[in-house]
Amino acid sequence: MGLGVSLCMAAGLAAMGFTGFLAISELMHAGDPAWSHPVAGEEHGAPVAPPDGTGDGTANATGDGPGATTVGRSASLDDNPLYRIGELGEVTCTAPELDKDDTESVEDFAHAIADCLDQAWGDYFAAAGLEFSSPNRVYWTAAGHSPCGAFPSEGTAAFYCGANQGLYLGLEDIIAASADNENPEAYTFLISHEYGHHVQGQSRILAQFHSARAGADQEEADALSRRNELQANCLGGVFLGASGDALGYGPAERRNILDDVELRSDRGRDRTHGSAENGRMWTAHGMDRVDPAACDTWNVDEDLVR
Repeated sequence: MGLGVSLCMAAGLAAMGFTGFLAISELMHAGDPAWSHPVAGEEHGAPVAPPDGTGDGTANATGDGPGATTVGRSASLDDNPLYRIGELGEVTCTAPELDKDDTESVEDFAHAIADCLDQAWGDYFAAAGLEFSSPNRVYWTAAGHSPCGAFPSEGTAAFYCGANQGLYLGLEDIIAASADNENPEAYTFLISHEYGHHVQGQSRILAQFHSARAGADQEEADALSRRNELQANCLGGVFLGASGDALGYGPAERRNILDDVELRSDRGRDRTHGSAENGRMWTAHGMDRVDPAACDTWNVDEDLVR
């Protein structure tokens, strides 16, 4: 079980001994992944895949993919024990009602979803014969520092820090970054995406990603970062697909989740997280397949990870 920490004073954060040396936005280009959540309003990427009948993107991408690419990555990214045992399995845990205007309610909700993620992925790793430890939880309401940098930084409401296996969430910032979204499923996706980075870390995918990224030029590094982030979308979708019935998420909630994914996709000049269309596509693919093998973004055509 992860260590739940609710941080409400900057002094408390300093007492934890965390030292920030990079801004989160810089870290995404040079170190452990930190998935920022930009506000809406900037230009979205161009579509690269057709929608399905409900308007939700779907991917024709499986573990062996429609086509291999060798964008400076380690071949080991194509084959990981995480992909070998099939579906995540039904998740039966529940979460309390969410009042987005009540910080305590947001914290309770975030802990409940994280508990559910701990159980689901812990069981999966055990079945795969892999070691697993739950992430540490740091839920903030005041500015502070982590081993991966200062928080919050502009546009950043949540991130995963591999240096201390920390799941960082701003209890107020995630609401603001989601345009005061009333729908709890949007925050479930946000948490499950960040947890997807922890899954990557526990399965050594993150280490292999950093190795492949070392020495790459900026274009190659950004291409690898998009594959990394879109895989986290898909892994988050795997959890959502496995837990949707227990959490009460039906077709309407699915649409809300995929709409929220667009808020957290690439806008403007930075191209490190994937287009809105590909973000929706990989999230929907994870929800539909419920199998981490379907999330092998390292072995698909480049158009699917732009």
